[in-house]
Amino acid sequence: MICDALEHLNRYRGLHRNLDTAIDYLTAYHVAHDLSDLPLGRTEVDGGNVFINVMEADLSPDSTRLEYHKKYADLQIDLTGGEGWGYTTLPGEEAGEFTGDIGFRTSPDAVSGTLGEGRFVLFFPGELHKPGVARPGCAHVRKAVIKIRMED
Repeated sequence: MICDALEHLNRYRGLHRNLDTAIDYLTAYHVAHDLSDLPLGRTEVDGGNVFINVMEADLSPDSTRLEYHKKYADLQIDLTGGEGWGYTTLPGEEAGEFTGDIGFRTSPDAVSGTLGEGRFVLFFPGELHKPGVARPGCAHVRKAVIKIRMED
């Protein structure tokens, strides 16, 4: 898990070629546009290797259900608003079936933070994370989730 300011995104080049592709796209897009101009829905960057899902999301109170992925990393950016997130390395128990590339587990958070205001959080495959946590004064966000295939 990495949480940092968007202005520092280039520091993470070289970790994986698909992450580099995502960084290149976001950097080039940001030169010509504001990231909040990304359209709702899926934006193709590099086929199944890198794509962006932009969504409107109602935030919910804190829960103990965390998600994880096996193939994709999630680079999450709030375009409007500022949601809370949680992260843990505690395994917890499965909470439902793993479908597509998402599964859920129950486990308490070990770390939490807030997005918005030019920050991002990057969760790698296998890392338990909880997006969409309501914070005081923010119950709805427009967000971009950049899906980065990490499995070769």
